[in-house]
Amino acid sequence: MAEMMKLFHSPDSCARAVHIALEEAGAAYESVRMSLGHGDQRQPDYLAINPKGRVPTLVTEQGVLTETPAILVYIAQLFPQSSLALPADPFAFAEIQAVNSYLASTLHVAHAHKLRGSRWANDAAAIEAMRAKVPESVAACFELIETRLFRGPWVMGERFSIADPYLFVFAEWMEGDGVEPSRFPKILAHRNRMGDRASVQRVNAMRKG
Repeated sequence: MAEMMKLFHSPDSCARAVHIALEEAGAAYESVRMSLGHGDQRQPDYLAINPKGRVPTLVTEQGVLTETPAILVYIAQLFPQSSLALPADPFAFAEIQAVNSYLASTLHVAHAHKLRGSRWANDAAAIEAMRAKVPESVAACFELIETRLFRGPWVMGERFSIADPYLFVFAEWMEGDGVEPSRFPKILAHRNRMGDRASVQRVNAMRKG
């Protein structure tokens, strides 16, 4: 694939899932590291590319893509011979989308209440209450994933998919969210399995660089 893409990302954000997917696909891309703590995402030059002021952003020859689930699907479609190849069966594809939609709309939002409570409230007490709820709400999400969504050894079963790097990112945040990983042995084993993949190791090396 000749297309050169540019990924705007922060190493400790959900954009890491896209970074891993690009490595899995063997894509040619430029990596632009952002510091969310320093407010890079709010700079005019970046807002001109992604007015949402968030990561990831993938700049392609056709235009700009945002939102992790959408970018993951795009990469999988762009590299159908890779490990990320999407199933031909519409129902199986929809199942992957259902998992990734849950990760984006429910688990990520629960996690965001720890540091981003000001998105939903101005009152300091309300923000602190949201922060205090995170260990419970995030654990409830992982309970559902562990018992109902996760098939094993990969998220969707025997075949690796775009759901795997996405779940991996959130699983790595468990301790920071006050969740004990040993409560969820399937997810913890998956996290360890993902850590052994060459794509993850390459992205980890870039994070440290």
